[in-house]
Amino acid sequence: MKSHSNKLINETSPYLLQHAHNPVQWYAWNAESLALAKKENKPILLSIGYSACHWCHVMAHESFENEAIAEIMNSHFINIKVDREERPDLDKIYQTAHQLMLNRPGGWPLTVFLAPEDQLPFYAGTYFPAQARYQMPAFPELLQQLSDFYHNSQEQVSASKNALQQALKDYQKPHNNDREAISAEPFNFLREELKQAYDSVNGGFGQAPKFPHLSSLEGLMHYQNLTVQQGQNDSSGLEMVMFSLKKMASGGVYDHLGGGICRYSVDDYWMIPHFEKMLYDNGPLLSIYCDAWQLSEQLSKASDRSNSVLFKRTVEETADWAIREMQSPEGGFYSTLDADTEGQEGKFYVWDRDEVKQILQADKRLYPIVAAHYGLDRDSNFEGAWNLHIYRDRDELAKHFALSVEMLDSLLDKARSLLFEQREQRIKPGRDEKILTSWNALMIKGLARAGRVFQQQQSNQSQRKRSEYIEAAEKSIDFIKNTLWVDNRLLATYKDGQARLTAYLDDYAFLLDALLELLQSRWKTEDMLFAIQLADVLLLEFEDKENGGFFFTANNHESLITRPKSFSDESVPSGNAVAAFALGRLGHILGNTQYIEAAERTIHCAWPRLKQMPYGHASLLLALEDMLFPPRIIVLRGSQETVKEWQTICQNNYAPNQLCLAIDNTHRDLPEGLSERRIQGDGVAYICSGFQCSAPVNSSLELISALSQ
Repeated sequence: MKSHSNKLINETSPYLLQHAHNPVQWYAWNAESLALAKKENKPILLSIGYSACHWCHVMAHESFENEAIAEIMNSHFINIKVDREERPDLDKIYQTAHQLMLNRPGGWPLTVFLAPEDQLPFYAGTYFPAQARYQMPAFPELLQQLSDFYHNSQEQVSASKNALQQALKDYQKPHNNDREAISAEPFNFLREELKQAYDSVNGGFGQAPKFPHLSSLEGLMHYQNLTVQQGQNDSSGLEMVMFSLKKMASGGVYDHLGGGICRYSVDDYWMIPHFEKMLYDNGPLLSIYCDAWQLSEQLSKASDRSNSVLFKRTVEETADWAIREMQSPEGGFYSTLDADTEGQEGKFYVWDRDEVKQILQADKRLYPIVAAHYGLDRDSNFEGAWNLHIYRDRDELAKHFALSVEMLDSLLDKARSLLFEQREQRIKPGRDEKILTSWNALMIKGLARAGRVFQQQQSNQSQRKRSEYIEAAEKSIDFIKNTLWVDNRLLATYKDGQARLTAYLDDYAFLLDALLELLQSRWKTEDMLFAIQLADVLLLEFEDKENGGFFFTANNHESLITRPKSFSDESVPSGNAVAAFALGRLGHILGNTQYIEAAERTIHCAWPRLKQMPYGHASLLLALEDMLFPPRIIVLRGSQETVKEWQTICQNNYAPNQLCLAIDNTHRDLPEGLSERRIQGDGVAYICSGFQCSAPVNSSLELISALSQ
């Protein structure tokens, strides 16, 4: 906007010069501007920020470059812009004022309204949107209200903190009265529902047929994390998660030789599955077991790491299965493995006891351990045969056989390898080799998270596996880009060299979500640009502009008797839920409020359902969480070595409300919203929580301190 210029044109600060051509009549903080405010009896609008401040740029674009909003500012205020790096004194004073007035810390951009006669603040905040959203008042309306407030209510201008807080509460009332206030209450309802449905003996929820309900378990983990942040700890809820995941990974529903989980258990004990394996179950399974491993590492004592070891093994074996058996030579992942082999359900997976004895006969130590571990020393559990199910865990077996845990692990791994090699000679279940975009996205996310979470493991094997997982995820992304992304639109399925069918909501939403996870594992600008394209198509082709939320089919889809728009989880997470979650997070990364608004509209549209039945909308609760408690975005810039080290610090612990993007100095042309995070020295961390940014962090010790807050 070069058609305008203001008093900042004479300044030297790069931050102030960024605003020198705004239509706002900006002044620097000096005697002239303060005198002018007194002379014209106009309150001062003081805006404090810095050149790399993410949400400073958002507010500038939304409001300070807006002619209509600038006119209101110019008519009613003397507008003063301050670079916090040039004037840390002013910044400290008015940050403290914000804290005292609102009883919460401020941040940048800091927006403070001052009385002209003494520069004492009568109202303060950080980022204000151009339109009412995020439970914040619209900036132009706020400006008009505060001008009237100053001129017509002089006694109240001098009132106490409590009166000002009440005024803020009034300003924050939603303008649309037909919208019910959004709250975190559905999290509490979900917690209570799951408590009632929880099987304390076998883990999981409800009775047979028993499904993993991974979305519900993930919701409980997020709930526990929220309680910790609020100074509490829902340890019993977390125990439900850990015990359920342990029982599933120990049960016959899990393939103990080849990895991967079956669709569901036909009994309450997770013992006998419906033997088909679905890609869409195993992608989310990777994600949640990675999270559970991180939590168990944080919480477990050195003397009791059985859960941690089990969860890591489950992730590695399932990821290895997906890459080995489900990834096509072209890069995409196949859809399913059948339950039946040669017309018999489970034939590929179950065992005859004598066959196991024969396979393991070369080492007499092996069979007794395998039999005690997997139940071959008990009655058969599946039509006269044995489906492997852990009856006695490894610690118990080590004591029983008077072996060290390490020796027992070695013997069990040897036996499992022999059994697996023999099983590979059998006729395998049929494989559905169509490649679905949405299901691939779920697996991409799971593999990317496995690569990210295990990055701090120092062993060569762990580092190799981490690379394999990320490489496999990248191959699938590349396949989708090259084969299923045609004319800037996705196709839904690929088989026998042919990609076809217009993609659905889940395809776009799941893939966007997967890209955000993969970008946290390693940075590629082209993947971020692809994510932006997907988000834009979501808004253009799928959003219900009138009521909020997203239709399952695109605008140009064939006409059907109805156009579905579902918010509940089914066999896969709700497309609306994942769209809201991913769009919200992308919006926070880039400062694109269009994406965040779409996520918010989805929550509002789904609110009656979410409030009434949170158990059926567990995935939507994650988007609700981000709306109420916006995520912390960390962008790391610097040398490859420093960025890698700091990335490990940021991602070492379970932090579901945090995203960390490690962008080393080899990446220069970043998209808008990230380009202002410039390199400073060997390393710098930019941290934004919600709609306000902290000062840049320039050392690992400062980073550790910032993460603890």
